[in-house]
Amino acid sequence: MDKLRNYDVSFSGLKNGKHVFKFEIDQSFFQLFDTEQEFTNPKIVADVFLEKHTTFLEFEIKVDGTVELICDLTNEEFDHPIENEIGILVHFGEEYDDSNEDVITIPASDHAFNVAQLIYENVQLSIPMKKVSPNVSDEDLEILNRFSPKDIEEPEEEEHESDPRWEALRKLKDNN
Repeated sequence: MDKLRNYDVSFSGLKNGKHVFKFEIDQSFFQLFDTEQEFTNPKIVADVFLEKHTTFLEFEIKVDGTVELICDLTNEEFDHPIENEIGILVHFGEEYDDSNEDVITIPASDHAFNVAQLIYENVQLSIPMKKVSPNVSDEDLEILNRFSPKDIEEPEEEEHESDPRWEALRKLKDNN
């Protein structure tokens, strides 16, 4: 977690109320996570809004920027806009617990909360499953759709005589 410490939001010295933190996200951020990315050249700004209350913290994380994706149809690179926001409540308790997707519990002794994982997930949720370049026209998509394989309907199964041995076993099962 040390490699992510630049993304700690220190709340211990802050007064109750609203606070804003800004993070510049580029390729070096994603290299901190040991996963392969579906995109390149990220240029993203993450705005972290913290509302500190006496007994809990309320975070809103907004990401805005662009990444380069490779089109699934043409294999060309294109810029895709990234824009997403998530909200999370942070409560204080005995130990760290993130089993609830909307509420994270951190030890009461903590003085900072690391937002790196939340920023990472926020960006990942902004990447579409199907990556289609804006340069692909509706006509191209129509032609592709016309010539793509269609779902083949399977013929209905014909009734066939069942094996008498299975019928005997079914009778035993039905009797019990």
